[in-house]
Amino acid sequence: MGDDGAVMVDLSNYELDWPTSLFVSEGERILRATSRSWEDRAEWLLTEALVGSTAVTDFQEVDAPRNGWGVGRESRYKQGTQEDWFSELISRASEIRPALAPRPYWPQRHTRGSSADGSTARDARRDFARIVGDFVDKGYLVEQFGEECIDGRDDLPDASALIERRLGIPDLWPLAPTTWDDDIFYGLIEVFHDLVSRPRLRSFHSYGGCGWHHSEFHNGPARILYRTKINKLLNEAGTEYELAAEGEDLGRLVAVTDDARSQLVHRVLNDSPPAITDRVRHAIALFRARDASLESKRSAIVAAVGILEERRTLIREDLGKPHDGALFEIANRFDLRHRRADQLADYNDAFLDWIFWWYLATVELTNKLIEAAESPKAGIAAEPPF
Repeated sequence: MGDDGAVMVDLSNYELDWPTSLFVSEGERILRATSRSWEDRAEWLLTEALVGSTAVTDFQEVDAPRNGWGVGRESRYKQGTQEDWFSELISRASEIRPALAPRPYWPQRHTRGSSADGSTARDARRDFARIVGDFVDKGYLVEQFGEECIDGRDDLPDASALIERRLGIPDLWPLAPTTWDDDIFYGLIEVFHDLVSRPRLRSFHSYGGCGWHHSEFHNGPARILYRTKINKLLNEAGTEYELAAEGEDLGRLVAVTDDARSQLVHRVLNDSPPAITDRVRHAIALFRARDASLESKRSAIVAAVGILEERRTLIREDLGKPHDGALFEIANRFDLRHRRADQLADYNDAFLDWIFWWYLATVELTNKLIEAAESPKAGIAAEPPF
């Protein structure tokens, strides 16, 4: 806002290409900075996060910079500073409309979105390579791959060798998407999640036309942005996987679930007591892994039941004996942990999904029982587990 409280920022011409929460967190960090180069950081954020250069131009015009003859040109902003303008933009970020892909053009409309050979999978690989190329152009791989400079060293890290050390496959850089099978494609998706780091500052090196150089790297915001773009790509391609945003399998491809189950996972991962956090993380990672086997899913269920066994006294106090045993009937009667001859073994594999989510929801229930016991006034939330 300006000095008189008037609105300074016209949001109608802006489109946000980042998740709003990420844009706000990076913007607030810039506003907290005491460095004299905060304006450079702000311009870089505006360049990255908003479509086009309109926002950068508006930001530069706030203080009416002088022209080459030292004469001030009139600004459209009569009051307020660049900091006021940027602060208002960040505070009103939720009002900025998200960037949308252009409506399909003739070729896309008449080929149903497929490539010339009808392979949408190939298109997804090429789109992934373009996303990585965009991260490269913006300096997100400089921390790992280095950056060419006319005044710098010539012995930059070998990017292909770096990827090979992680994935065990040679000659994957530069990217050649038409040569990948599924294992290479999905492996590269996971590898680049771990490699990207956002440069929060860039500076222009004019000597010899060297170009932009990047610095002050942080992998947190880069990985959030990467997951957003890659998960959108995978969803549009009809792939039933996504990059996990939390848990032991952070940054690894996991099976897609509905929003309710995703929220359940988030709550259990974040609200469980420290004593069981590692076991909860491990159980979830076992169950939702892209290549999860039936044995892995059984192990995940056994881990969840083990937590409940330790809390059986708490459950009994709430339900009363023998009703507490009902929670363990499935684990005892299906061949999940004891694998006895009298247990039910001939059942559809889909039952494992139901059993796991039911027991994970029960872990959340017992978390709330413990919380209520420790804080009697807090009570137990009435919301369903999923």
